[in-house]
Amino acid sequence: MAAGLRKRGRAGAAARAASRCEQWLQRAWQERRLLLVEPRYTLLVAACLCLAEVGITFWVIHRVAYTEIDWKAYMAEVEGVINGTYDYTQLQGDTGPLVYPAGFVYIFMGLYYVTGQGTDIRMAQHIFAVLYLVTLLLVFWIYHQTCKVPPFVFFFMCCASYRVHSIFVLRLFNDPVAMALLFLSINLLLAQRWGWGCCCFSLAVSVKMNVLLFAPGLLFLLLTQFGLRGALPKLGICAVLQVVLGLPFLLQNPVGYLSRSFDLGRQFLFRWTVNWRFLPEALFLHRAFHLVLLAAHLILLFLFALCRWHRTGEGILSLLKDPSKRKVPPQPLTPNQIVSTLFTSNFIGICFSRSLHYQFYVWYFHTLPYLLWAMPARWLTHLLRLLVLGLIELSWNTYPSTSCSSAALHMCHAVILLQLWVGPQPFPKSIQHSKKAH
Repeated sequence: MAAGLRKRGRAGAAARAASRCEQWLQRAWQERRLLLVEPRYTLLVAACLCLAEVGITFWVIHRVAYTEIDWKAYMAEVEGVINGTYDYTQLQGDTGPLVYPAGFVYIFMGLYYVTGQGTDIRMAQHIFAVLYLVTLLLVFWIYHQTCKVPPFVFFFMCCASYRVHSIFVLRLFNDPVAMALLFLSINLLLAQRWGWGCCCFSLAVSVKMNVLLFAPGLLFLLLTQFGLRGALPKLGICAVLQVVLGLPFLLQNPVGYLSRSFDLGRQFLFRWTVNWRFLPEALFLHRAFHLVLLAAHLILLFLFALCRWHRTGEGILSLLKDPSKRKVPPQPLTPNQIVSTLFTSNFIGICFSRSLHYQFYVWYFHTLPYLLWAMPARWLTHLLRLLVLGLIELSWNTYPSTSCSSAALHMCHAVILLQLWVGPQPFPKSIQHSKKAH
């Protein structure tokens, strides 16, 4: 009898869920004209686009030729570790020495075994196709929680980008792996799982160092949420994970591991630059130019932290205090505060990068709709925003890059930066009311 009641209970719950789903679909059909412009329909549009992406990605794998760039080098590098070499200065592939942290080694070591020592390219492509779909699901879940971007924009984020499909399934770069872990980290932060979010963030950094461009935003959020004392354990998670992952290599040659995997002074080749093609090569390689970019990067981060992210009326140093001891009562961070701070932090780093190579497009591609639509200035119409997206895509698809394509990319970045600065702030009005009350 009890078993029968449980079965009827499960059947009733399933029926209620099916009924709610049917009602939602009926309402969506009745409001179909709003389907592409109302953010509340993000999940429905996302489901349709993900289904379309399955077919598109499968078609790309089987109809477009694979291009070998770094995959064989990745396999040679991890093969050296498999053979017992833990000195980073002795690990290299066809394209040069191993320059990625230990997380990269472990993940691509797994791919080495799954793909028959890296020889089964088709298997690797299908794995990266799954990774691409998982990345889309993580990104769509972020956009669903922020509820800011009209769903029609997602078509341009999915089906219309040849370059991103190429980076994932035709080139097999490690950048998509790092970004998938980063988006998982952001989803955990949005779920208020700060410890797990920091753990996944550190794991993403261990695959490729570009994820550190999000670090200033993450640090600001941790200080805002917990103060200095509360943020230290979360930062400790990030540091301990890096030590644990790199331990075999640190024990063998600590200086070699740190200098190779976290080489902040690495020199890039002018022939591959996407963003600085209009400069003379001598200036592109000059140390002073790199220092100017670094200074501009840090100054703009500070200005955004001071004027855009921190709007409570207290000094920026109040972030070091315990939240309960601040003059303005602490407010829970909203999804848009978290996402806008992280995405803006990364975008500022992109704008002032010493060089951007073609695979670096995935560092910020999936964040562009949010940056353009979540906090738009009034003068930036839908048409202008789409034009900016189109010009960015065109710039990244111009090979080899030209002075015009690089200049167009910088102009688009400048437009986005300007509207991030002058557009509506992502902070809730309650913070402003608290400031006035105080």
